[in-house]
Parts: sequence; structure tokens; C-alpha cells
Amino acid sequence: MEFPPNQGRDQEEVNERVAEAIEENEIVLFMKGTELMPQCGYSRKALGLINHHRDEYETVDVLESLDEYRQALSDRSGWETIPQTFVDGEFVGGSDILEELEERGELADTLDGSNQS
Repeated sequence: MEFPPNQGRDQEEVNERVAEAIEENEIVLFMKGTELMPQCGYSRKALGLINHHRDEYETVDVLESLDEYRQALSDRSGWETIPQTFVDGEFVGGSDILEELEERGELADTLDGSNQS
């Protein structure tokens, strides 16, 4: 099975998809690959860290238009690498940041952003 990158979504369409995913989901992970088939170690690590604390969240496979997703996400977060995690519309970070939060015992609270009062 092949997953050729950059199948030709235009930048405006990808920008809209990114905005909608962030606005419509409490937690969204933009990653290379899918939940069942992560296509890079960093995406796999981010997925595992989130799965440890949350059952429900959205993932978006950026490989269909990698350059366009990278640009759209960079515009929103100022971060160029993928994966990227957003909670309640706010950029949290990539797998390295999630790992740091986990080591400090803060990841569960971060992922429960909207449930805090």
C-alpha cells in the first residue's frame, strides 16, 4: 500500500481544513500517517502520549499535502515540525513538548484544558 505525499490540495483548502480541525475539536493531533499506521516515530510517540490520557481526540494525516500542511500549521503555531498538538484551539507542541509535559506530570492536565475551572 502506498501513501504518496503531496497529492495536490491547494494551500487555501489546507488552511481551511487546519482551521476547522482546530476549531471543531477539543484535541487535535496533526501527524504523519494515521492512528493505525503512524508514518514517523515522532508521530507515533505523540499518539502514544495522548492515548495514555485520552480516548477521544482527532487526528489529521498531513501526508496528503505535506508542504501545504506544514505551511498552514506554521502560520498558526510558529512551529515548523510535525506532529503538532492543539488543545482547545491553542498550540501545545510536538512530541518533544508532550514528552516533557508527561515527565513533569502535567500532560493529563494540559489535555484536559477545557475541563478545568
